[in-house]
Amino acid sequence: MSHRPPPTRGMRHVALFVTDLEASEAFYVDLLGMTVEWRPDDDNVYLTSGNDNLALHRVLGDGPSGQLDHIGFFIAEPSQVDEWYTFLAQHNVRLLTKPRTHRDGAKSFYCLDPSGIKVQVIYHPPIAAAEG
Repeated sequence: MSHRPPPTRGMRHVALFVTDLEASEAFYVDLLGMTVEWRPDDDNVYLTSGNDNLALHRVLGDGPSGQLDHIGFFIAEPSQVDEWYTFLAQHNVRLLTKPRTHRDGAKSFYCLDPSGIKVQVIYHPPIAAAEG
């Protein structure tokens, strides 16, 4: 595949490492108006404003507090995850994972941009369904 897959729906996912998950959640929910989309466990929460997704991951021990984990570009269809993976591989992008389906039905893979920032290409079912 030498042609670019259909365009992404934009960079609408950010994941952050936080030391105080509860205070961070309160900041984004109570002050900025986001809502909880999914809480897979006591150390992670996913928030949304309706067309985006913010993941907060609790830092345990001496982890990277207050740092970016990754950014994510949403796509419209799960099959496009594989198309993007193939396309980026053909352009010698450093791929960190193969495409996989997550517990919540999302499908994604991770790669690095030229500066070493982790980038996720992701099909996110709730937002894809809302946007039709």
